[in-house]
Amino acid sequence: MAYYSSTRDFVALSDLHPNLARPNVIGVVIGKTDVRGFPDRKNIGSERYTFGFTIRDSPTYFINVSSWGREEYIRSLSESFRVGDCVTIENPLVQSKEGEREEKFNPVTPSCYKLLLSENHSVVKTFSCYEMDTKLLSLSHLPVKDPQDYYSLGDIIANGQSLDGRILNVLAAVMSVGEPKYFMTSDKRKGQRCEVKLYDETETSFPIICWDNESIQLAQSWIPRKTVIFAADVRINFDKFRNCMTATVISKTIITTNPETAEANVLFSFIKESAQSGALHDKMEEQSKESINLETIVNVYTVKQLKEKALQSDGKLEPVFGIIYGYISTLDIDDNVSKVIRNRCSICRFVVNEMSNTCTFCGDISSNSESTFASFDILVNLTDHTGTLYSCYLSDCVAEETLGCTVHEFLTLTEDKKTALKWQLLLERSKIYFKITLSPSWRTGLKVNILSCKLADPTEASQSLLGKRKRLNHVD
Repeated sequence: MAYYSSTRDFVALSDLHPNLARPNVIGVVIGKTDVRGFPDRKNIGSERYTFGFTIRDSPTYFINVSSWGREEYIRSLSESFRVGDCVTIENPLVQSKEGEREEKFNPVTPSCYKLLLSENHSVVKTFSCYEMDTKLLSLSHLPVKDPQDYYSLGDIIANGQSLDGRILNVLAAVMSVGEPKYFMTSDKRKGQRCEVKLYDETETSFPIICWDNESIQLAQSWIPRKTVIFAADVRINFDKFRNCMTATVISKTIITTNPETAEANVLFSFIKESAQSGALHDKMEEQSKESINLETIVNVYTVKQLKEKALQSDGKLEPVFGIIYGYISTLDIDDNVSKVIRNRCSICRFVVNEMSNTCTFCGDISSNSESTFASFDILVNLTDHTGTLYSCYLSDCVAEETLGCTVHEFLTLTEDKKTALKWQLLLERSKIYFKITLSPSWRTGLKVNILSCKLADPTEASQSLLGKRKRLNHVD
Protein backbone atom coordinates (compact mmCIF):
# COMPACT_ATOMS: atom_id res chain seq x y z
CA MET A 1 0.00 0.00 0.00
CA ALA A 2 1.32 3.43 -0.97
CA TYR A 3 1.61 6.07 1.78
CA TYR A 4 -0.41 8.97 0.38
CA SER A 5 -3.98 10.20 0.13
CA SER A 6 -6.11 8.08 -2.19
CA THR A 7 -8.03 11.18 -3.30
CA ARG A 8 -5.11 12.27 -5.46
CA ASP A 9 -4.73 10.78 -8.94
CA PHE A 10 -1.41 9.01 -8.35
CA VAL A 11 -0.34 5.57 -9.46
CA ALA A 12 1.40 3.49 -6.81
CA LEU A 13 4.98 2.67 -7.78
CA SER A 14 4.18 -1.02 -7.38
CA ASP A 15 1.42 -0.70 -10.03
CA LEU A 16 3.53 0.96 -12.73
CA HIS A 17 3.94 -0.75 -16.12
CA PRO A 18 4.91 0.47 -19.63
CA ASN A 19 1.34 0.42 -20.98
CA LEU A 20 0.07 3.13 -18.61
CA ALA A 21 -0.98 6.35 -20.33
CA ARG A 22 0.36 9.55 -18.73
CA PRO A 23 0.85 8.22 -15.18
CA ASN A 24 1.42 10.54 -12.22
CA VAL A 25 3.49 9.34 -9.27
CA ILE A 26 4.50 10.74 -5.91
CA GLY A 27 7.27 9.80 -3.51
CA VAL A 28 9.93 10.93 -1.06
CA VAL A 29 13.43 11.27 -2.53
CA ILE A 30 15.73 8.79 -0.74
CA GLY A 31 18.78 9.00 -3.00
CA LYS A 32 20.22 11.33 -5.64
CA THR A 33 23.32 11.59 -7.84
CA ASP A 34 25.25 14.58 -9.15
CA VAL A 35 24.72 16.08 -12.59
CA ARG A 36 27.17 14.69 -15.15
CA GLY A 37 27.93 15.56 -18.73
CA PHE A 38 28.72 13.14 -21.59
CA PRO A 39 29.76 13.72 -25.21
CA ASP A 40 26.68 13.83 -27.45
CA ARG A 41 27.21 11.25 -30.22
CA LYS A 42 24.60 12.91 -32.41
CA ASN A 43 26.09 16.39 -32.07
CA ILE A 44 29.87 16.12 -32.13
CA GLY A 45 31.52 18.69 -29.86
CA SER A 46 28.52 19.12 -27.56
CA GLU A 47 27.46 17.35 -24.35
CA ARG A 48 24.31 15.80 -22.97
CA TYR A 49 23.65 15.98 -19.23
CA THR A 50 22.04 13.57 -16.83
CA PHE A 51 21.36 12.84 -13.17
CA GLY A 52 19.35 10.25 -11.31
CA PHE A 53 17.36 9.89 -8.12
CA THR A 54 15.33 7.31 -6.25
CA ILE A 55 11.80 7.84 -4.88
CA ARG A 56 9.74 5.79 -2.45
CA ASP A 57 6.00 5.66 -1.79
CA SER A 58 5.71 2.70 0.60
CA PRO A 59 7.87 0.71 3.02
CA THR A 60 8.42 -1.99 0.39
CA TYR A 61 8.54 -0.09 -2.89
CA PHE A 62 10.95 2.41 -4.45
CA ILE A 63 12.13 3.07 -7.99
CA ASN A 64 14.99 4.78 -9.84
CA VAL A 65 14.37 7.86 -11.96
CA SER A 66 16.76 9.33 -14.53
CA SER A 67 16.70 12.42 -16.71
CA TRP A 68 18.69 13.40 -19.78
CA GLY A 69 18.75 16.72 -21.62
CA ARG A 70 20.29 20.15 -22.02
CA GLU A 71 22.62 21.37 -19.31
CA GLU A 72 20.31 24.23 -18.30
CA TYR A 73 17.31 21.93 -17.92
CA ILE A 74 19.15 19.18 -16.04
CA ARG A 75 20.92 21.52 -13.62
CA SER A 76 17.72 23.46 -12.93
CA LEU A 77 15.79 20.25 -12.29
CA SER A 78 18.49 18.81 -10.05
CA GLU A 79 18.70 21.97 -7.96
CA SER A 80 14.92 22.07 -7.42
CA PHE A 81 14.91 19.30 -4.78
CA ARG A 82 17.15 17.40 -2.36
CA VAL A 83 17.20 14.05 -0.57
CA GLY A 84 14.32 14.04 1.92
CA ASP A 85 12.02 16.18 -0.25
CA CYS A 86 8.73 14.88 -1.59
CA VAL A 87 8.12 15.19 -5.33
CA THR A 88 5.38 14.52 -7.83
CA ILE A 89 6.25 13.38 -11.34
CA GLU A 90 3.79 13.88 -14.17
CA ASN A 91 3.97 11.71 -17.30
CA PRO A 92 7.28 9.87 -16.85
CA LEU A 93 8.21 7.15 -19.34
CA VAL A 94 8.05 3.70 -17.72
CA GLN A 95 10.76 1.36 -19.01
CA SER A 96 11.95 -2.11 -18.09
CA LYS A 97 15.25 -2.26 -16.22
CA GLU A 98 18.26 -3.91 -17.82
CA GLY A 99 18.82 -6.06 -14.77
CA GLU A 100 22.33 -6.56 -13.44
CA ARG A 101 23.88 -4.07 -15.87
CA GLU A 102 21.91 -1.16 -14.41
CA GLU A 103 22.14 -2.28 -10.81
CA LYS A 104 25.93 -2.32 -11.09
CA PHE A 105 25.87 1.48 -10.99
CA ASN A 106 22.41 2.33 -9.61
CA PRO A 107 20.60 1.52 -6.36
CA VAL A 108 19.03 -1.92 -6.28
CA THR A 109 15.22 -1.53 -6.27
CA PRO A 110 12.32 -4.00 -5.90
CA SER A 111 10.74 -2.63 -9.09
CA CYS A 112 11.45 -4.27 -12.43
CA TYR A 113 10.98 -0.85 -14.05
CA LYS A 114 12.67 2.55 -14.09
CA LEU A 115 11.32 6.01 -14.89
CA LEU A 116 12.71 8.35 -17.54
CA LEU A 117 12.00 12.09 -17.55
CA SER A 118 11.62 14.11 -20.71
CA GLU A 119 12.10 17.88 -20.81
CA ASN A 120 9.19 18.27 -23.22
CA HIS A 121 6.71 15.83 -21.69
CA SER A 122 7.46 15.31 -18.00
CA VAL A 123 7.03 17.65 -15.03
CA VAL A 124 8.59 17.35 -11.57
CA LYS A 125 7.24 19.38 -8.66
CA THR A 126 8.24 19.48 -5.02
CA PHE A 127 5.35 18.73 -2.72
CA SER A 128 5.00 20.81 0.43
CA CYS A 129 5.27 18.79 3.63
CA TYR A 130 2.19 20.65 4.86
CA GLU A 131 0.14 19.22 2.00
CA MET A 132 1.00 15.58 2.43
CA ASP A 133 0.53 12.64 4.72
CA THR A 134 3.23 12.40 7.39
CA LYS A 135 3.43 8.65 6.66
CA LEU A 136 5.07 9.49 3.32
CA LEU A 137 7.69 11.64 5.01
CA SER A 138 8.40 8.86 7.52
CA LEU A 139 9.58 6.62 4.68
CA SER A 140 12.86 8.54 4.53
CA HIS A 141 13.76 6.94 7.89
CA LEU A 142 13.35 3.34 6.72
CA PRO A 143 16.49 1.60 5.37
CA VAL A 144 16.19 0.17 1.87
CA LYS A 145 17.86 -3.06 2.99
CA ASP A 146 17.05 -5.50 5.78
CA PRO A 147 17.87 -3.51 8.96
CA GLN A 148 19.69 -6.59 10.32
CA ASP A 149 21.80 -6.97 7.17
CA TYR A 150 24.87 -4.88 7.97
CA TYR A 151 28.47 -5.11 9.10
CA SER A 152 29.59 -3.55 12.35
CA LEU A 153 32.70 -1.38 12.01
CA GLY A 154 34.58 -3.89 14.14
CA ASP A 155 33.58 -6.69 11.73
CA ILE A 156 34.95 -4.73 8.78
CA ILE A 157 38.27 -4.11 10.52
CA ALA A 158 38.48 -7.73 11.72
CA ASN A 159 37.94 -9.06 8.18
CA GLY A 160 40.44 -6.51 6.88
CA GLN A 161 41.68 -6.75 3.30
CA SER A 162 39.46 -9.73 2.54
CA LEU A 163 36.64 -7.17 2.18
CA ASP A 164 38.63 -4.89 -0.16
CA GLY A 165 36.33 -3.87 -3.03
CA ARG A 166 33.20 -5.43 -1.51
CA ILE A 167 29.83 -3.67 -1.54
CA LEU A 168 28.00 -3.96 1.79
CA ASN A 169 25.80 -2.17 4.34
CA VAL A 170 26.92 -0.24 7.41
CA LEU A 171 25.00 0.93 10.51
CA ALA A 172 26.97 3.45 12.55
CA ALA A 173 26.88 6.73 14.43
CA VAL A 174 28.54 9.93 13.21
CA MET A 175 31.61 10.95 15.21
CA SER A 176 32.65 13.96 13.11
CA VAL A 177 31.98 15.56 9.72
CA GLY A 178 34.94 17.04 7.88
CA GLU A 179 34.96 20.21 5.82
CA PRO A 180 34.43 19.67 2.07
CA LYS A 181 37.66 19.86 0.07
CA TYR A 182 37.53 21.11 -3.51
CA PHE A 183 39.98 20.34 -6.33
CA MET A 184 40.38 20.23 -10.11
CA THR A 185 40.68 16.88 -11.90
CA SER A 186 43.22 16.16 -14.65
CA ASP A 187 40.54 16.78 -17.30
CA LYS A 188 39.74 20.21 -15.77
CA ARG A 189 36.53 19.15 -14.04
CA LYS A 190 35.73 20.36 -10.55
CA GLY A 191 35.81 17.72 -7.85
CA GLN A 192 35.07 17.57 -4.14
CA ARG A 193 35.74 15.30 -1.20
CA CYS A 194 34.47 15.05 2.37
CA GLU A 195 35.48 12.60 5.06
CA VAL A 196 33.12 11.58 7.83
CA LYS A 197 34.28 9.59 10.86
CA LEU A 198 31.87 6.90 12.11
CA TYR A 199 31.76 4.90 15.33
CA ASP A 200 29.72 2.20 17.03
CA GLU A 201 30.01 -0.17 20.00
CA THR A 202 32.95 -1.93 18.35
CA GLU A 203 35.06 0.90 16.88
CA THR A 204 35.60 4.60 17.70
CA SER A 205 36.87 6.01 14.41
CA PHE A 206 36.11 4.66 10.93
CA PRO A 207 36.28 6.87 7.80
CA ILE A 208 33.58 7.02 5.14
CA ILE A 209 34.41 9.17 2.09
CA CYS A 210 31.92 11.22 0.05
CA TRP A 211 33.03 12.27 -3.44
CA ASP A 212 29.79 13.71 -4.85
CA ASN A 213 28.09 16.96 -3.95
CA GLU A 214 24.76 15.34 -3.04
CA SER A 215 26.20 13.04 -0.35
CA ILE A 216 28.45 15.84 0.93
CA GLN A 217 25.45 18.13 1.39
CA LEU A 218 23.62 15.34 3.18
CA ALA A 219 26.62 14.74 5.44
CA GLN A 220 26.80 18.41 6.38
CA SER A 221 23.33 18.06 7.96
CA TRP A 222 24.49 15.31 10.34
CA ILE A 223 25.07 16.22 13.98
CA PRO A 224 28.17 14.51 15.46
CA ARG A 225 27.39 12.01 18.22
CA LYS A 226 23.66 12.54 17.75
CA THR A 227 23.13 11.13 14.24
CA VAL A 228 22.95 7.47 13.20
CA ILE A 229 23.09 6.38 9.55
CA PHE A 230 22.30 3.18 7.69
CA ALA A 231 24.45 3.27 4.54
CA ALA A 232 23.23 0.68 2.02
CA ASP A 233 25.69 -0.49 -0.63
CA VAL A 234 28.86 1.38 0.24
CA ARG A 235 32.18 0.20 -1.17
CA ILE A 236 34.78 -1.03 1.32
CA ASN A 237 38.46 -0.50 0.52
CA PHE A 238 41.82 -0.92 2.18
CA ASP A 239 43.67 2.41 2.27
CA LYS A 240 47.34 1.48 1.79
CA PHE A 241 48.57 4.94 2.72
CA ARG A 242 46.78 5.09 6.07
CA ASN A 243 46.93 1.32 6.57
CA CYS A 244 43.23 1.11 7.44
CA MET A 245 39.86 0.10 6.05
CA THR A 246 37.55 2.79 4.67
CA ALA A 247 34.05 3.06 3.18
CA THR A 248 33.13 5.09 0.10
CA VAL A 249 29.75 6.43 -0.97
CA ILE A 250 29.14 5.39 -4.59
CA SER A 251 26.33 5.83 -7.14
CA LYS A 252 24.58 2.70 -5.77
CA THR A 253 24.59 3.96 -2.19
CA ILE A 254 21.43 5.05 -0.39
CA ILE A 255 21.96 6.53 3.08
CA THR A 256 19.14 6.57 5.60
CA THR A 257 19.60 9.24 8.28
CA ASN A 258 18.39 8.36 11.79
CA PRO A 259 16.71 5.10 10.77
CA GLU A 260 13.70 4.01 12.75
CA THR A 261 14.71 0.42 13.47
CA ALA A 262 15.33 -1.63 16.60
CA GLU A 263 19.03 -1.94 15.69
CA ALA A 264 19.39 1.82 15.31
CA ASN A 265 17.62 2.40 18.64
CA VAL A 266 20.25 0.25 20.37
CA LEU A 267 22.95 2.42 18.79
CA PHE A 268 21.15 5.61 19.84
CA SER A 269 21.16 4.33 23.43
CA PHE A 270 24.88 3.61 23.17
CA ILE A 271 25.54 7.17 21.91
CA LYS A 272 23.67 8.67 24.85
CA GLU A 273 25.30 6.44 27.46
CA SER A 274 28.84 6.87 26.13
CA ALA A 275 28.44 10.65 25.93
CA GLN A 276 27.24 10.84 29.53
CA SER A 277 29.90 8.51 30.91
CA GLY A 278 32.87 9.61 28.78
CA ALA A 279 33.46 5.94 27.91
CA LEU A 280 34.71 6.82 24.44
CA HIS A 281 37.72 8.66 25.73
CA ASP A 282 39.73 5.59 26.76
CA LYS A 283 39.29 3.95 23.36
CA MET A 284 40.12 7.18 21.52
CA GLU A 285 43.27 7.55 23.64
CA GLU A 286 44.41 4.11 22.53
CA GLN A 287 43.70 4.71 18.86
CA SER A 288 44.88 8.31 18.49
CA LYS A 289 48.48 7.21 17.93
CA GLU A 290 47.40 4.59 15.40
CA SER A 291 45.24 6.82 13.21
CA ILE A 292 48.16 7.46 10.85
CA ASN A 293 50.75 4.78 10.19
CA LEU A 294 54.09 6.62 10.16
CA GLU A 295 55.73 3.74 8.31
CA THR A 296 53.70 4.64 5.22
CA ILE A 297 55.15 8.19 5.19
CA VAL A 298 58.39 8.12 3.18
CA ASN A 299 58.59 11.36 1.17
CA VAL A 300 61.26 13.77 2.43
CA TYR A 301 60.83 17.53 1.88
CA THR A 302 62.68 20.74 2.62
CA VAL A 303 60.84 23.75 3.98
CA LYS A 304 61.43 25.56 0.69
CA GLN A 305 59.85 22.74 -1.31
CA LEU A 306 56.75 22.73 0.89
CA LYS A 307 56.26 26.47 0.54
CA GLU A 308 56.66 26.24 -3.24
CA LYS A 309 54.18 23.33 -3.36
CA ALA A 310 51.65 25.44 -1.47
CA LEU A 311 52.17 28.45 -3.77
CA GLN A 312 51.65 26.29 -6.86
CA SER A 313 48.48 24.68 -5.52
CA ASP A 314 46.17 27.57 -6.47
CA GLY A 315 44.32 27.19 -3.17
CA LYS A 316 43.46 23.51 -3.77
CA LEU A 317 46.21 21.64 -1.90
CA GLU A 318 45.28 18.18 -0.68
CA PRO A 319 46.84 17.22 2.69
CA VAL A 320 50.56 16.47 2.31
CA PHE A 321 52.26 13.93 4.59
CA GLY A 322 56.03 13.85 4.73
CA ILE A 323 59.31 14.05 6.63
CA ILE A 324 61.57 17.03 7.36
CA TYR A 325 65.10 16.67 8.69
CA GLY A 326 65.33 19.90 10.64
CA TYR A 327 65.08 21.25 14.13
CA ILE A 328 62.69 23.06 16.46
CA SER A 329 63.81 26.69 16.44
CA THR A 330 61.14 28.11 18.78
CA LEU A 331 59.71 26.28 21.80
CA ASP A 332 58.18 28.58 24.43
CA ILE A 333 57.36 26.03 27.12
CA ASP A 334 58.88 28.06 29.96
CA ASP A 335 56.75 31.13 29.34
CA ASN A 336 53.03 31.09 30.15
CA VAL A 337 51.42 27.74 31.02
CA SER A 338 48.15 28.83 29.36
CA LYS A 339 50.03 28.98 26.05
CA VAL A 340 51.26 25.41 26.47
CA ILE A 341 48.37 23.49 28.05
CA ARG A 342 44.68 23.59 27.17
CA ASN A 343 41.66 21.62 28.35
CA ARG A 344 40.09 19.16 25.92
CA CYS A 345 36.70 17.45 25.90
CA SER A 346 36.89 13.87 27.21
CA ILE A 347 34.34 12.77 24.60
CA CYS A 348 35.58 14.27 21.33
CA ARG A 349 39.06 15.61 22.33
CA PHE A 350 38.29 19.08 20.94
CA VAL A 351 39.68 22.07 22.83
CA VAL A 352 36.97 23.42 25.16
CA ASN A 353 35.92 27.03 25.64
CA GLU A 354 38.32 28.64 28.14
CA MET A 355 35.70 30.93 29.69
CA SER A 356 32.92 28.42 30.29
CA ASN A 357 35.10 25.26 30.30
CA THR A 358 32.44 23.53 28.19
CA CYS A 359 32.67 21.82 24.81
CA THR A 360 30.67 23.66 22.17
CA PHE A 361 31.11 20.67 19.83
CA CYS A 362 29.39 18.21 22.15
CA GLY A 363 26.60 20.64 22.98
CA ASP A 364 24.74 19.59 26.11
CA ILE A 365 27.55 17.58 27.72
CA SER A 366 27.77 18.81 31.30
CA SER A 367 30.80 20.71 32.52
CA ASN A 368 32.68 18.98 35.33
CA SER A 369 36.18 17.87 36.21
CA GLU A 370 35.69 14.48 34.55
CA SER A 371 34.39 15.84 31.25
CA THR A 372 37.67 17.58 30.34
CA PHE A 373 41.35 16.74 30.57
CA ALA A 374 44.56 18.78 30.32
CA SER A 375 46.54 18.41 27.09
CA PHE A 376 49.62 19.96 25.49
CA ASP A 377 48.77 22.54 22.85
CA ILE A 378 52.05 24.10 21.67
CA LEU A 379 52.99 26.20 18.65
CA VAL A 380 56.59 25.70 17.50
CA ASN A 381 58.74 26.82 14.55
CA LEU A 382 60.45 24.19 12.38
CA THR A 383 63.65 25.15 10.56
CA ASP A 384 66.01 23.50 8.10
CA HIS A 385 68.77 24.80 5.82
CA THR A 386 66.18 26.23 3.37
CA GLY A 387 63.86 28.16 5.68
CA THR A 388 61.33 28.08 8.52
CA LEU A 389 57.75 26.86 8.94
CA TYR A 390 56.10 29.05 11.57
CA SER A 391 53.40 28.17 14.14
CA CYS A 392 53.45 24.40 13.69
CA TYR A 393 51.09 22.43 15.89
CA LEU A 394 52.66 20.13 18.50
CA SER A 395 49.89 18.71 20.66
CA ASP A 396 48.44 15.97 22.81
CA CYS A 397 50.23 12.58 22.78
CA VAL A 398 52.80 13.65 20.16
CA ALA A 399 53.86 16.54 22.42
CA GLU A 400 54.18 14.20 25.40
CA GLU A 401 56.45 11.87 23.39
CA THR A 402 58.53 14.79 22.09
CA LEU A 403 58.98 16.40 25.52
CA GLY A 404 59.43 13.09 27.27
CA CYS A 405 56.87 13.83 30.00
CA THR A 406 53.14 13.88 30.60
CA VAL A 407 51.13 17.04 31.21
CA HIS A 408 50.92 16.29 34.94
CA GLU A 409 54.69 15.69 35.14
CA PHE A 410 55.32 18.93 33.25
CA LEU A 411 53.18 20.93 35.67
CA THR A 412 55.35 19.81 38.57
CA LEU A 413 58.56 21.09 36.95
CA THR A 414 60.19 24.27 38.21
CA GLU A 415 60.82 27.12 35.77
CA ASP A 416 64.52 26.21 35.65
CA LYS A 417 63.75 22.61 34.74
CA LYS A 418 61.28 23.72 32.04
CA THR A 419 64.00 25.90 30.54
CA ALA A 420 66.48 23.03 30.72
CA LEU A 421 63.96 20.77 28.97
CA LYS A 422 63.50 23.36 26.23
CA TRP A 423 67.24 23.52 25.51
CA GLN A 424 67.46 19.76 25.30
CA LEU A 425 65.22 19.95 22.23
CA LEU A 426 66.01 23.31 20.63
CA LEU A 427 68.35 23.32 17.61
CA GLU A 428 68.82 19.55 17.72
CA ARG A 429 68.63 17.85 14.31
CA SER A 430 65.40 15.86 14.32
CA LYS A 431 63.39 13.59 12.06
CA ILE A 432 59.99 15.26 11.96
CA TYR A 433 56.89 13.60 10.49
CA PHE A 434 54.19 16.10 9.53
CA LYS A 435 50.83 16.69 7.92
CA ILE A 436 50.39 20.01 6.13
CA THR A 437 47.17 21.53 4.79
CA LEU A 438 46.13 24.88 3.37
CA SER A 439 44.22 26.89 5.97
CA PRO A 440 43.29 30.51 5.14
CA SER A 441 42.19 31.01 8.75
CA TRP A 442 45.57 29.86 10.09
CA ARG A 443 48.00 32.68 10.75
CA THR A 444 50.52 31.55 8.08
CA GLY A 445 48.01 30.16 5.57
CA LEU A 446 49.55 26.71 6.12
CA LYS A 447 48.52 24.46 8.99
CA VAL A 448 51.31 22.07 9.98
CA ASN A 449 50.55 19.23 12.40
CA ILE A 450 53.58 17.43 13.81
CA LEU A 451 52.93 13.68 13.88
CA SER A 452 56.28 12.68 15.40
CA CYS A 453 59.50 14.48 16.37
CA LYS A 454 62.53 12.50 17.47
CA LEU A 455 66.28 13.08 17.31
CA ALA A 456 67.51 12.08 13.87
CA ASP A 457 70.16 9.50 13.17
CA PRO A 458 73.11 11.63 11.88
CA THR A 459 73.96 9.20 9.06
CA GLU A 460 70.32 8.91 7.92
CA ALA A 461 69.86 12.68 7.97
CA SER A 462 73.11 13.32 6.03
CA GLN A 463 72.26 10.71 3.39
CA SER A 464 68.79 12.14 2.97
CA LEU A 465 70.08 15.71 2.56
CA LEU A 466 72.88 14.59 0.23
CA GLY A 467 70.43 12.67 -1.93
CA LYS A 468 68.07 15.65 -2.07
CA ARG A 469 70.89 18.02 -3.09
CA LYS A 470 71.97 15.63 -5.84
CA ARG A 471 68.41 15.52 -7.19
CA LEU A 472 68.18 19.33 -7.07
CA ASN A 473 71.52 19.69 -8.88
CA HIS A 474 70.40 17.18 -11.49
CA VAL A 475 67.25 19.23 -12.08
CA ASP A 476 69.27 22.42 -12.39
